[in-house]
Amino acid sequence: MSYTHFKFELDADGIALITFDSPNVSMNVLSAAVMAELGQIVDKIGSDDKIKGAVITSGKKAFCAGADLSELGAGMLDLKGLSEDEAKQKLFDTAFRLNSQLRALETCGKPVAAAINGLALGGGFEVTLACHYRVMANDTGAKLGLPESLVGVLPGGGGTQRLPRLVGVMNAAPVMLQGKQLDADTAKQQGVVHEVAPVSEIVAKAKELVKANPLGSKQPWDQDKFKIPGGGPYHPQGMQIFGGASPMLLKETYGNYPAQRYILSCVYEGLQVPMDAALRIESRYFTKLLMRPESRNMIRSLFLSKQSLDKGSRRPAGQEKSEIKKIGVIGAGFMGAGITTVSAQAGIEVVLIDVNQEGADKGKQHAVDFFAKGVKRGKISEEKAKKLADLITATTDYGALKDVDLVVEAVFENSDLKAEITKKAEAVMPKGAIFGSNTSTIPISSLAKASERPDNFIGIHFFSPVEKMNLVELIVGEKTGDLAVSRAIDFVGKIKKTPIVVADTRGFYANRCVMRYIEQGMYLLTEGVKPALIENAAKMAGMPVGPLSLQDEVAIDLGYKVLQQTKKDLGDQFEDTPNAQVIEKMYELGRYGRKNGKGFYVYEEGGKRLWDELGQFAPGGKLLPEDQQPSVGEIKDRILYAQAIEAARTMAEGIVEDPREADVGSILGWGFAPYTGGVISFIDTVGTDVFVTRADELAKKYGKPFEVPQLLRDMAAKKETFYARFAPKKAA
Repeated sequence: MSYTHFKFELDADGIALITFDSPNVSMNVLSAAVMAELGQIVDKIGSDDKIKGAVITSGKKAFCAGADLSELGAGMLDLKGLSEDEAKQKLFDTAFRLNSQLRALETCGKPVAAAINGLALGGGFEVTLACHYRVMANDTGAKLGLPESLVGVLPGGGGTQRLPRLVGVMNAAPVMLQGKQLDADTAKQQGVVHEVAPVSEIVAKAKELVKANPLGSKQPWDQDKFKIPGGGPYHPQGMQIFGGASPMLLKETYGNYPAQRYILSCVYEGLQVPMDAALRIESRYFTKLLMRPESRNMIRSLFLSKQSLDKGSRRPAGQEKSEIKKIGVIGAGFMGAGITTVSAQAGIEVVLIDVNQEGADKGKQHAVDFFAKGVKRGKISEEKAKKLADLITATTDYGALKDVDLVVEAVFENSDLKAEITKKAEAVMPKGAIFGSNTSTIPISSLAKASERPDNFIGIHFFSPVEKMNLVELIVGEKTGDLAVSRAIDFVGKIKKTPIVVADTRGFYANRCVMRYIEQGMYLLTEGVKPALIENAAKMAGMPVGPLSLQDEVAIDLGYKVLQQTKKDLGDQFEDTPNAQVIEKMYELGRYGRKNGKGFYVYEEGGKRLWDELGQFAPGGKLLPEDQQPSVGEIKDRILYAQAIEAARTMAEGIVEDPREADVGSILGWGFAPYTGGVISFIDTVGTDVFVTRADELAKKYGKPFEVPQLLRDMAAKKETFYARFAPKKAA
């Protein structure tokens, strides 16, 4: 029998070599078609007397990236019209299919080994765990991991049962709950794999293990007198582990992420029963999780939507993908140096320009130091680090831009300075090159007035720190052409970040929304709410840091400069607000944030603490008494609703056209509560009618930030969702 996704070869010793190599894709995934063939192969191994054992490996650079979440997402859409019980049964049958196949593999009565040549994540790792033996390449950067919880699901192919039985709960927990990945040496040290070897030798070594078969074709957990490493739930040591696990998890997640909680339940319950029953427990929790909105929303936003945007789904019709080989970066400060670093890291040649050579050299040194850290951590070789650094030319000479494909201007927020730089750069840039401004607030159409070719002028807004933040906002001005958008998407894709395309407005999309978050923090402060309550309630709502802490990170002096530029641009239309008054006072006091060690927090060698004089911003300089402090729930609603309302307003204004971009942008751009799936998914999940009712209640108490746009009110009347009304467009 021939297979589409696997190559099957039987050697003279009766050992089958099964090579996983799906056609027309760069990486293997466990699709329905793959699992169907895998089931056939498992049956063949068990029933064919000529087969004495098997080795499973991959024909691609990676072993397997895991389950096909695109199919999983489509499967959830197929549940419409089914009763709750019917939906649960359908999901369970789908979830248990892989579990039953892998259980059949490990109980087929013949030894099976995995020769892991590269990355094996999620279901890919689970396939190897169902093999009796594992040999892992130690020269390809291969990693093992179970990242499912990071996108709102749990390992559904036996990972929550086999890994703890193999290495103990303590070692398995970071892999299952935090998505930690194991390299070859760590995997060998912990006992996850039996041997490590150069990739050229792993199949031969795997065959040797199959021939020797020290386990007698039985997994450790199927052996008599098997004991869980470190003890199970009722073992004294195990009781200590599980006793501390739940409160530690609650501390980290505030109960917002059911995937982690269900994983713990899978492990706790599953370790008390035989493997067959344990796998059914896992599939039941997997089903229960997929019925929850957190899981559905996280899969949609953090995997399906992000993947689509990464592939260029927002490329304008008629535009072809292009190769960005050389760019210019003007401004070698913190942002410019970061953009230079990630560009060189992607193999792009970079001309880094600053006002003087010392500044340009300092910017390049930032990249050199970053690559050196990679060498120190074993991520790249010294030779590779040198090659990447050599891609960067630090200079003051604009003439070096004569052959670039794209320029990114990254100087501070001053319209006049940016106009001057635009003219100097365009004087030497090739005619077809694109000019991008990394402005964070100034409208692109305004900046493009300084350009001789506004059709090739676009906003390319990075987030700080550039090396860590994976979102780039592309801002389309009034005259920005499709070519500029397409080239910018190509650039962002090459540096392995996610692009969202938004229309032009002050603050664009991300900064408009995140400012509502920071504003609420300052509004609460000026109302007399305890700073610690503000910060902790925000984190309990799912935000990565409190609003006061975030303003410190962004820098208070930068906020002050943006405020002054906004006042200048808006003139009489500028509205003074409590947060503007707080920013101006903090700037006046010389409290600029983390950068100078003092802002809303005081930064000391041992960490940071809230500044004890923040009460001065409360009415009369005194915080509200304890019995007048708002509830955590009230603060959480204010924080989440203010951001979501602004996001809805950007969609009403046409600033953002695609709800996927609003959701992905909110999570990657400023960390909006990931468990919600993003700002728009948050509204859709609450229900537009319920959302508007609550927003109106908040508006009566707290005013303008909670006034909803008419679009949202109209949708609420029809109980319409954003994802239904603004159905995502397909790629051109």
